[in-house]
Amino acid sequence: MSAALLAIPASADEAFDDAPETPVVTVMRINSAIGPITVREIKNGLERSEDLDAEAFVIELNTPGGNMESTWDIIQVILASEIPVVIYVSPPGARAASAGVYISYAAHVAAMAPQTNIGSAHPVSMGAPMDSTMAEKVTNDAVAKIKTLGQKRGRNIEWAEEAVRQSVSVTEFEALELNVIDFLADDLDDLLYQMDGATVEIITGDFVLDTEGAEKVPLNVGFANQILEILSDPNVAYILMTIGLLGLYFEFSNPGAILPGVIGGIALILALFSFQALPINFAGVLLILLALVLFLLEVKITSHGILGGGGVISLFLGSLMLVNDAEWPYKSISLSVIIPVVVVFTLFFFLAAWLSIRAHKRKVETGQAGIVGEIGVAKSVIGPDGGSVFINGEYWKAVSEVQIEPNNKIKVVDVKGMELRVEKL
Repeated sequence: MSAALLAIPASADEAFDDAPETPVVTVMRINSAIGPITVREIKNGLERSEDLDAEAFVIELNTPGGNMESTWDIIQVILASEIPVVIYVSPPGARAASAGVYISYAAHVAAMAPQTNIGSAHPVSMGAPMDSTMAEKVTNDAVAKIKTLGQKRGRNIEWAEEAVRQSVSVTEFEALELNVIDFLADDLDDLLYQMDGATVEIITGDFVLDTEGAEKVPLNVGFANQILEILSDPNVAYILMTIGLLGLYFEFSNPGAILPGVIGGIALILALFSFQALPINFAGVLLILLALVLFLLEVKITSHGILGGGGVISLFLGSLMLVNDAEWPYKSISLSVIIPVVVVFTLFFFLAAWLSIRAHKRKVETGQAGIVGEIGVAKSVIGPDGGSVFINGEYWKAVSEVQIEPNNKIKVVDVKGMELRVEKL
């Protein structure tokens, strides 16, 4: 009896301590182009995974590609991770193109869902077009990086080189057969079941995955990252740029207004943040700046619309060329955004030019010059030697080449000092 009592745990807490804990797997979805915000999201996800002591950090990936510098940053983060990173190309219909290939090759485990594809990893220019020598250097550097990753993870090096040099792409079944990925899974639960017990190499050494039946903890990207993700949209960046240019124009046109300058400055800074993740064509930027200069000149100089018309053409062409959509079609600015912005921008500046011309043509209504053309009444005989007239409630000294009798209506034709030259009306 005593032996039986001794076998009972001293407390319920000890009994729970001896019970095996359910393993945890963290899950994050990336469904956009790779950029600086993606780097931040993955870093935050890994930190959260470490806090939870997760068995693995699963990234459900669907990307058309992205910024290569951000891609290299993500690869470095994965290679230095103390938790296995799993790239799962999903849901059905998703792809891991361009930057997604490099990230998949860097991951400790790579998997794909049905009806997905991977490939087309040839690097492209992020600004001015590269000459053949520079393009070859960039391509060779990308090939070396992905071959190194393939050797480390035991994946197909030959196919990886073809994906970079020839932009080849394969389906999920071909990827599994070619040893591009490790698993083909119908869903996340199927993936966790298949990779359970697999051994992967992390920075601290070999790690055996315990993922079957693991608790899946979704990781949200956070409100701040969601806002930054929105700002990285090329259409949003374009609108922010135009708001910034308009704000600075108002500030320079009306020094001391303050509010337009503050709003314009903030909008331009946010636009520049967005542009760093986009394949910007600097010729497009220069054309847009030229359009702004031409619009400003139209307000100051009467060109009968020539400067304004040139500004419209420059703004439209610059907007079309701003993002290099020939190489990165998923990063292009929509025409449904460009056309309204160009129309609003154009109408605003032509309205400003019309108001300026109208102000210049308006008759002067103040000072001595403002009295020219006014109608009055002669109060005395007016001749070359002078006389008196009554205009707008005031008496003035006036002269006339032709004698004008009192009580006749007169019209002012000129002003010299304090003397008016009038004629009989």
